[in-house]
Amino acid sequence: MRAIWKGAVSFGLVSVPVKLYAATESHDVSFRQVHAKDGGRIKYQRVCSIDGEEIAYADIAKGYETEDGEMVILTDEDMEGLPSTSSREIAVEKFVPADQIDPMLLEKSYYLEPEKSGAKPYGLLRQALLDADRMAVVTVALRQRTTVAVLRVKDDVIVLQTMMWPDEIRTPDFSVEVGEVKDAEVKMAHMLVETLSGDFDPSEFEDDYAEAVEALVKTKIEGGEIQRTPTSTKTSGEVVDLLAALQRSVDAAKKGRGETGSEIFDDVEEDAEPAKATTKKAAAKKTTTKKATAKKATKKAAAKKTTAKKTTTKKSTARKAS
Repeated sequence: MRAIWKGAVSFGLVSVPVKLYAATESHDVSFRQVHAKDGGRIKYQRVCSIDGEEIAYADIAKGYETEDGEMVILTDEDMEGLPSTSSREIAVEKFVPADQIDPMLLEKSYYLEPEKSGAKPYGLLRQALLDADRMAVVTVALRQRTTVAVLRVKDDVIVLQTMMWPDEIRTPDFSVEVGEVKDAEVKMAHMLVETLSGDFDPSEFEDDYAEAVEALVKTKIEGGEIQRTPTSTKTSGEVVDLLAALQRSVDAAKKGRGETGSEIFDDVEEDAEPAKATTKKAAAKKTTTKKATAKKATKKAAAKKTTAKKTTTKKSTARKAS
């Protein structure tokens, strides 16, 4: 894991230098919107709703929409004037009973790892939280915004969990009318609870939807149901294309020399030994061809030399006769 934040937990006069790690990751299945005909990705343009023109990033500003639909434009100078902090402190405000923290308030989770110099005070804080069965309510600055969070212990590691602000928790706007409940019905409900009672084991639950999607995609890949697009990630098909291109090059070269071209490889995963044998055979053939060519050239040169010698002799005899 990679630390995403460094700072210190401070409570009273004690300071514990720590590193922050994301404690969770999403395995949710995501799909791309594509053209059904050719698999091309669907892209979105930044178009102004008033004049219909495409807008460049440099011309985009932040806007706050009011309840009556009016838009307030905020400049970079306006944003700089907003409260922000770059503090590297996780300040403990108070220690509260664990059952007072409504799970609905909890948001993102992070692991806290102590620096070497803070190992002992880290251990003391961890033990104090366990013994008191309390959580530490803290304030911390993440992404230049101060947020409320809690510290609790999980598997000997202190976990920081950010919290939502109270006004972010919605109040249900409906009421539940259950009518009269009979004692026999309550007793039956208790029996059902007892029948299904047990300890929570998260490994008993699996994301069958994600697994089903992966299995479906794998089946389609194995069946060749893939849309090849210019931006597709290269797969093993690139090897086949490369070998075919090389084979075509060899055939073209042989055709240029008046030789017969060979068939393109039927199997790109042939054993290495036959390939070596083919290479040796080709090398031997090449060597034989070179020797034959050299021999022909030698004979031709010898014949030329003999002809030139005979011609010279004939000319000398003619001169003597005259």
